[in-house]
Amino acid sequence: MAKYYKLDRVREMADNDEDFVMALAAAFIEEVPEDAERLRKAVPEGDFYETYQAAHKMKPTIELFDLGVYDELIEVQDWGKFEQADKNIDAQLQKVLTAVENAAEEIKADFNL
Repeated sequence: MAKYYKLDRVREMADNDEDFVMALAAAFIEEVPEDAERLRKAVPEGDFYETYQAAHKMKPTIELFDLGVYDELIEVQDWGKFEQADKNIDAQLQKVLTAVENAAEEIKADFNL
């Protein structure tokens, strides 16, 4: 049973086509950790544009797999979008990064990826 992600929306989108569910899980593993790594580097460097781009790209997948950090990801995205240099988003970033790591490991194990 998935602890760090949920498949309800994924299965609904896939209309219970298990091959499609597998493809979405593989896409998660391929893309989301890479984008999370972009965030891990961009935020401390104050790279607003890269932060915005990476967070924006992650949003649909984070929501689809229901990682529970969508609001935090929006805060990170908005920090980049609105160049909020006076705002500290370290806690939100860490929560997103941890959720992605945990979900990625669990998805890899659950789907043998």
